Amino acid sequence: MAASKSVVCLLDDEFEDLELWYPVYRLREEGAEVLYAGPEKGRKHIGKYGVPAVADISYDDLDVNRFDGLLVPGGWAPDKIRRDPRVLDFVRSMNDANKPIGQICHAGWVLISAKILEGRTVTSTPGIRDDMENAGSVWLDEAVVIDRNIVSARRPPDLPPYAKAFCDLVFNR
Repeated sequence: MAASKSVVCLLDDEFEDLELWYPVYRLREEGAEVLYAGPEKGRKHIGKYGVPAVADISYDDLDVNRFDGLLVPGGWAPDKIRRDPRVLDFVRSMNDANKPIGQICHAGWVLISAKILEGRTVTSTPGIRDDMENAGSVWLDEAVVIDRNIVSARRPPDLPPYAKAFCDLVFNR
């Protein structure tokens, strides 16, 4: 059975393990193909708690026409990911195409650096609330916030409603 949707998940070292794996497994359970994109294809990245993930593709291979959605896990990885202009161009392109973007916890840093939060309503870990608001967004202390194509969540306890909301948006339910 061919995957009906394709989603890319951004990688770098010290991603929050649960925030990567939980939504990826939910998407795969729904029939989506999920690829990992990192600075280099084939490079292994280790999560904060030691679980590895290997980049299926390089950031060079990110193409808005190839993917139906984008996942950005939290942890410390977003602080590295947001420094790569290839990623920021891709995030802006996905937003411009109104394709689903999921971000949780510290992943909001990537959206801030892509400059796509002006006038949006989002959530994140409370630790970066000021950053989110300074980027022009309205920040809410809620488990999940959906604003058009952006699905945001605060932290791991919010994973069940976050993954459901993101899957629903990707599969247009």
